[in-house]
Amino acid sequence: MTVAAKPLLEIEALAVQVATRGGTVMPVRDVTLAVAAGETLGLVGESGSGKSMTMQAVMGLIDPPAAIAHGDIRWQGASLRDAPALAGRVRGRDISIIFQDAMTSLNPLMSAGSQITEVLRRHHGLRAAAAWTRAESLLEQVGVDDAPRRMRALPHQLSGGLRQRVMIAMALAAEPALLIADEPTTALDVTVQAQIVDLLRRLRTELGLAMVLVTHDLGLVAQLCERVAVMYAGRIVEVAPAQALYAAPAHPYTAGLIRSTLRIDGPEQDGPLRAIPGVPPSPSQVMVGCAYAPRCPGADARCREQRPPLASMGARRVSACWHPLQPPVHAGEGRA
Repeated sequence: MTVAAKPLLEIEALAVQVATRGGTVMPVRDVTLAVAAGETLGLVGESGSGKSMTMQAVMGLIDPPAAIAHGDIRWQGASLRDAPALAGRVRGRDISIIFQDAMTSLNPLMSAGSQITEVLRRHHGLRAAAAWTRAESLLEQVGVDDAPRRMRALPHQLSGGLRQRVMIAMALAAEPALLIADEPTTALDVTVQAQIVDLLRRLRTELGLAMVLVTHDLGLVAQLCERVAVMYAGRIVEVAPAQALYAAPAHPYTAGLIRSTLRIDGPEQDGPLRAIPGVPPSPSQVMVGCAYAPRCPGADARCREQRPPLASMGARRVSACWHPLQPPVHAGEGRA
């Protein structure tokens, strides 16, 4: 699926601000992104880069003291910011989300089955018996053995992998067109991680879902995603088809992420993994120039004084760097 198809989701110049005692911080700054029907997009970056908060804004989960400062979120061309009734129908049904910590996301006082049936009754108007039967079917679809018994279990009675499958079943219950998976394998052991990845891949193929995978794990992105958007300090710094990005990253930050990632399916490592030196800037920091400049070995005076725009690199690629590692095809503002 190419992003040339009409997008389901469009994020335009989105900024999120948080009021604190020390002043206003901006964890998300002017993010522009689009997701097409059937596409799988990876949204990657270090912790604190703003990727999860961007998706929380999409889902309407930004609460005080946080707020959307400016920008727009559109679903099939219609603004969700200007139409609360439409947003209420879209979020949770057309767009569903899997949170990274199923234990804290599930209601500890409700059985797994009750939480799935709640979604079915709200979005599809099913009666209790029909919703219960459909919920059992969903658990079986996501690979839960002995679904009738698991339906009656409380979250603490389930393993981490089973809790995550319950979360996925809840997300699928609404029959969404777009599924947001926010760090879906966090805190799971390696074997269960592989099972969840296989499950997401199968569901994407069987159901034709569009998917946004939010993660810091580039290995996971390589397995699932067709296109990758890289975030740093609240901004998109590179967007590219996954294969092109791994083969030849344009932004130095992307290259640093790839060098610091262990790939068991890639070429043999000739030495230790290389961590990116330094730390990301605080969201409260007033940034002049490129936010990555203090950590970038190729930064010069221009990088420290002027923030680079997203520029087209050709072949559905954009990058925000004055000295990209791959030469741009033409100058000008880029769009992801």
